[in-house]
Amino acid sequence: MVAVARFARHFGPVVDALYPPRCPSCGVAIASQAGLCTDCWSSLEVPTPTENEVGAVPIYAATYYNETSRKLVLAYKHGGRIALARLLARLIAARLPESQAGGAPPVLVPVPLHRWRLWQRGFNQAALLTHELARLGKGEPVVEALLRNKRTPNLGGLGRQARERALSGAIRLNTARSTRLAGRDVVLVDDVLTSGATSRACVAALAEAGAASISVACFARVDQDHRLIHP
Repeated sequence: MVAVARFARHFGPVVDALYPPRCPSCGVAIASQAGLCTDCWSSLEVPTPTENEVGAVPIYAATYYNETSRKLVLAYKHGGRIALARLLARLIAARLPESQAGGAPPVLVPVPLHRWRLWQRGFNQAALLTHELARLGKGEPVVEALLRNKRTPNLGGLGRQARERALSGAIRLNTARSTRLAGRDVVLVDDVLTSGATSRACVAALAEAGAASISVACFARVDQDHRLIHP
């Protein structure tokens, strides 16, 4: 899927001629395939930085989950518009702090999909965002650092406790990749942060590898007052 996205960028002018650019959120005509219309840009709500609470994991979100960001996520994840990965990643990258000069770049780890979900969808939306963030110079991708070894139900309609139960034992560290995480700053990448149950499970697994620090980067976060606390 990464190769497909690169192919699409290379033949952008041809694509524009055949399919005039339209805003992926509302559908109005725009100048570029990789952007939004003015109204949709202005409707995105930029979160304030998360507070440094004791035990809290920093969250870098491009926007809050509102009507505009919801349409983008649905088009990207369920509508198969994988070219949106570039736009979403650019917005995420703008929120990430700069790496310290001379230091090792952070390791970018996507939230994993179960193999059945991956086969059904055809791509891991978090993995595509991870590759795009790496292309933007935001870190080193380690795509298979985490494994989802239990198929979980759709978490969308579940409450927080039900999500925690569904994810119990579902995500584990890939020991074959653990040495690449030890002593490194790790950024967990996802498209949407909702209750934080999935992120907490991933953070717990990443902590087993001895990461120096762990943070979360996502396109949209649902709860404006949400704090992700290390389990």
